[in-house]
Amino acid sequence: MNASDPLVWQPTAASTAADAPPLHRIALAALAAGLPAAAQGTEADWLRAQVLPPDAGDDDPVAVALRRWLLQPPPADAGLHAAATLLDLDIAETVATALALAVEFDAMAGRALAWLQAPVGAARPTLGLLASLAPLLVGPAARMGGSTEADLLATLCHGRARSCGLWQLDGEARPLTEQALQVPQPLALALQRPAAAPGSGKAMAAWPGLRWLDAPTGWPPSLHQAARVQAEALQALGPGGVLVLRSGDPREARQAAAAVAAALGWRAIGLEASAPAGLGPWLGLQYALPVTLVELAPGESLRLGPVPGWNGLRLVAAGIDGQVLADGDPVAEWTVPLPLPGERAALWSVYLPDDAAQRVGRRHRHSALQIEQLARTARHTARLGPASSGDAAQLTEALVRQATRQGSHGALGTLAQWLPDLVPDAALVVSPTLRDALDALRRRCERREGLADALGPSARTRYRPGVRALLVGASGTGKTLAVGWLASQLGLPLYRVDLASVSSKYIGETEKNLAQLFARAEHAEVVLLFDEADSLFGKRTEVKDANDRFANQQTNYLLQRIESFDGIALLTSNSRARFDAAFTRRLDAIIDFPAPGPDERRRLWLAHLGMHHRLDDGQLNRIAAICDLAGGHIRNATLAAVAATVAAVDYAALRAAIEAEYRKLGRQPPAAL
Repeated sequence: MNASDPLVWQPTAASTAADAPPLHRIALAALAAGLPAAAQGTEADWLRAQVLPPDAGDDDPVAVALRRWLLQPPPADAGLHAAATLLDLDIAETVATALALAVEFDAMAGRALAWLQAPVGAARPTLGLLASLAPLLVGPAARMGGSTEADLLATLCHGRARSCGLWQLDGEARPLTEQALQVPQPLALALQRPAAAPGSGKAMAAWPGLRWLDAPTGWPPSLHQAARVQAEALQALGPGGVLVLRSGDPREARQAAAAVAAALGWRAIGLEASAPAGLGPWLGLQYALPVTLVELAPGESLRLGPVPGWNGLRLVAAGIDGQVLADGDPVAEWTVPLPLPGERAALWSVYLPDDAAQRVGRRHRHSALQIEQLARTARHTARLGPASSGDAAQLTEALVRQATRQGSHGALGTLAQWLPDLVPDAALVVSPTLRDALDALRRRCERREGLADALGPSARTRYRPGVRALLVGASGTGKTLAVGWLASQLGLPLYRVDLASVSSKYIGETEKNLAQLFARAEHAEVVLLFDEADSLFGKRTEVKDANDRFANQQTNYLLQRIESFDGIALLTSNSRARFDAAFTRRLDAIIDFPAPGPDERRRLWLAHLGMHHRLDDGQLNRIAAICDLAGGHIRNATLAAVAATVAAVDYAALRAAIEAEYRKLGRQPPAAL
């Protein structure tokens, strides 16, 4: 290709867009000039009508029209010229594309080409037909170096137009001259009607299988400013620059990609698989920025493949884990931050009174997307309420708190089970010392955001707002109940990790499941409960075989990931000794749950029996003093006694239930019972 004669618009004072006909008509005129005089029929007559009027200077009118088109194409060929400029096409490739487009939108053009190419009968232009245009394309206006039909065929077969998917050759089993050119349908539409300018007008329909990504509408100023900064940094990387946008919620990562694209003046379009042929030119014509949508596991890498015909900027919307490589090198990354506390309050003020919005916004670490979803859920709950009149424009803090506590039942997928039960303060019967420890943990959870802001640099360095606590005690001492109480006090949904769903016999799958669990939990603002946590966080062992090595790798990953976890993770176990020594340093609190004493046992019996009993104080005191049962066993005995009686529970029914509970434990009931 001759770089000194670029295929760009070069208007002069003496030339206007009206001077040159569309390029496909110039090619058809060249084909019509070679028609035999005896050729008859509708197609022949139509082709003769395409012949251009004689030039005033007695030059070849086709060559003159082609020179004028190169100076300034007509508006009808704006998309074709833009693609030719973008891809730096040869004039032969440009003419071939023009003819291939003409048959897509003009049925008569297809009939005429099929008639010309008989007996092949193809309605689309074949390489043989295009080769017959060599005299036109190697003339003074051409940019080809060769002068034969073979040179033209080589240009079409190995040039930029075909390699980037601007058009494909169909019927490759046929002889070369019988193979026809076809422009992909979405690209043909874009060439016919390209977008007006970046960020202006309405985008055309997305390429089939791809989708436009909507820019966020409720983002606060800090996130929009951060997106603009990322866009400027990406633009500074130049052609081929890549930015990875990370978030625990795929929707938020896609919104961030759309925000960065909008800051660049482009539209974002997401693709989940490899780029289809022809997408590169289409992106340039539609001012669309490609966004690869992916969710990677820990240690997993994505090598970005090329998009033929596209050398512009690229985005990747990904989760928290994994690595993205472009040409083998790591790329720039941006983890979408949460709105600032004041901005969250401002977002809530759209739905709540100012004072309530301030409390909710500063208490809960929700993203802008979550705030919108929770407000919608709360409004729906208000409409279903018995006192609703159908107008739920003004929400209450109680409704928002209820929606927050319920969360999204599928937020963590099948990796954890939502525990919907609220645990009131009266249901938690513990010693004063244990109550103080739980209250301290609750305050730590409430103040975890910004806790180190006023401290020194050593405290602020690497501070993360996550809270990790281990609750240790014998079975039935109230560990799981205390977790439910804490979640209820915080107004957050509680999820119990399903170890069967998380664990996998396949190497690396357990870590992948845990990565998804932690990422989703961080974004969803939930309390994670690892019941019997020693099964996952147990001690690392001496490596004797491959199973030991992979088990230790899993433990290592958990130790690292829980330290960087930004949410609230509560673990329960029967013994502290079962955990790796390195794990205790990563915990913010370890709370021991001792067996209840006589006073706690009496309060536990009353908390379970309520008013549904006929025991006097002496009988209650005797049971509490001599029956050293934990809260879980007291619950079992109470339910068994109620099931065995018709009226209120009496001493005989309760004694029989207690004796049965002792037998379950493999112990002898107290003789004094």
